[in-house]
Amino acid sequence: MSANFFTSLNWTVMDKTTLFIQVCYTVAALVLVWLLHYVFIQPLNRIRDLCDTGYQDQARWDRYGRTKRQLANEARRNKKVGDVPPVFPNGWFALCESEDLKAGQVLAVKALDENLAVFRTEEGKVCVLDAYCPHLGAHLGIGGRVVDDCIECPFHGWKFSGHDGKCTSIPYSKGKVPTSAQVKKWPCHEVNGFVFFWYHAETDKSLEPEWTVPELDVISSGRWKYRGRTEYKVNVHIQEIPENGADVAHLAHLHGPSMLGGSDLTSIDKSNCPGKLNGTSAPILHHHWEVGWQGPEHGAADRHIAVTTIKHDLRLFGRIPFILMEVEAKQIGPGLVYLTLDTSLGRCVLVQTVTPIAPFTQRVLHRLYASPTVIAPYAKLILWGEAIQFERDVAVWNHKTYIRHPVIVSEDRTISKHRRWYQQFYSENSPRIETIMENRKGSLDW
Repeated sequence: MSANFFTSLNWTVMDKTTLFIQVCYTVAALVLVWLLHYVFIQPLNRIRDLCDTGYQDQARWDRYGRTKRQLANEARRNKKVGDVPPVFPNGWFALCESEDLKAGQVLAVKALDENLAVFRTEEGKVCVLDAYCPHLGAHLGIGGRVVDDCIECPFHGWKFSGHDGKCTSIPYSKGKVPTSAQVKKWPCHEVNGFVFFWYHAETDKSLEPEWTVPELDVISSGRWKYRGRTEYKVNVHIQEIPENGADVAHLAHLHGPSMLGGSDLTSIDKSNCPGKLNGTSAPILHHHWEVGWQGPEHGAADRHIAVTTIKHDLRLFGRIPFILMEVEAKQIGPGLVYLTLDTSLGRCVLVQTVTPIAPFTQRVLHRLYASPTVIAPYAKLILWGEAIQFERDVAVWNHKTYIRHPVIVSEDRTISKHRRWYQQFYSENSPRIETIMENRKGSLDW
């Protein structure tokens, strides 16, 4: 063979090697760019359904090949409800996030066992109406169309005003619109990245909110950066979730182990948590908490607000604190919390909303905003750590029963205080689980 053949073959091999190296460099560069974008720019978005948290033990012991959803549904059926308070308290509840609702868009939303049509007019105003058209019962949120400041029924084209719920037009009728042709208009308020609506079981108070959702200027002004969200569905009575803020004793036991241990309750090593007598050595990392809960003064105008203060630090070998944080959790009514976090790099605020979809199904949303001094990776680490800790609570909530008269010790007295404070959100006609189950008899279930 000629020398030219070997030379050509050698160049071909070199060309392929060079091409392979270039491809590797390109892929590595793209991965690096994606990683930097994810860490420094893209907000965190963590979503967990009812079956995603708290069913690891059932999955480990299952011998029948059932899915997590099947195991979760079985656990929900087997769970004893307990002697629960009314299932829907009175107050403001989040229906959706502002970014979910574009101008001219309609959403079908289920909240507090109500079916609602939530829409934004072309001018940007949010309206909330009962979902069912009084004509023949079509769902306005499914296929409904926004026309000016009205929503048009997808069945026959009847139009209902977003301002008062009255029918403004029947396209095929030449007569006068019947005065009874209207749907309920719910008070709503868009603030801090959420659309809220006012729910009250008493008819005379259902249209006149008793307080407003306070606006956070750091969010509305755009000065603080949005860094991410988490979303959960939880199988528990709504009161159990805010009551967590007054349950001081559970923090050391459930939330003391490092967040690196995850949220699987069986796998978390609690043997060396602070306060444990059987621990032989200090854990490498643990969370330390100092908590106080304070309700409003008697007769205060803001009696719907309670405050939990938390001093938190992450300790190395039980001695050396190296991540310090002070938190103020302001509970505003039954379904809204503003958590202000003071960290070594600056301040953040976490907005938590809790909305009952059904009596024992809560939708919990968190949105984190951080001051400019809090860099994105640190803010997302805070949100991720909060999510892990919250999921430990979810794993307990999904299986616990409600005990109206618990056996408590003196250190648990804030739980009793919180329950007395929370009673103000129930009224004479607040729905009870017995009534709802009775009303559901004969409903279709495939």
